[in-house]
Amino acid sequence: MKLHENRYEQFLPISLDEAWDFFSRPENLNEITPDDMQFEILTKDIPRMYQGQIIQYNVTPFPFVKMGWVTEITHVEDRKMFVDEQRFGPYSFWHHQHFFEERENGVLMTDILHYRVPLGIVGKFINWLLIKRKVKSIFEYRFRILENKFGKTMLTVAERA
Repeated sequence: MKLHENRYEQFLPISLDEAWDFFSRPENLNEITPDDMQFEILTKDIPRMYQGQIIQYNVTPFPFVKMGWVTEITHVEDRKMFVDEQRFGPYSFWHHQHFFEERENGVLMTDILHYRVPLGIVGKFINWLLIKRKVKSIFEYRFRILENKFGKTMLTVAERA
């Protein structure tokens, strides 16, 4: 069983309160998800994130491949971190940790993603061919959107990957 791990860091020149306010609202996922994924939150009237929260989406990760996705917010430490885990969807395992650390002149955000693809050797090939690049492109898109929204980071490209 192969778990893939991706780690991303981004410094935002905003307060911890501003960062937490933005990221603890699930509806803001639309803003930081690439348009070509046709991301749609199906859960209505979503309150600010809380432990145990279930959120349903539709997503199109690749052209003509639309699928449902259900995640649960499994851990929340106010203004410090939260974890979302897939309950139903395209992965056999999805565990995404989001950390927020107050620093001088801003906030360091760290994402740690562990995922596993289904389908054995076929899934391994699809991950190599498509999925790992798609995951990377989603985080690169998010990096650019957040930089445009909140201001430029001091980290280099090498430091954020």
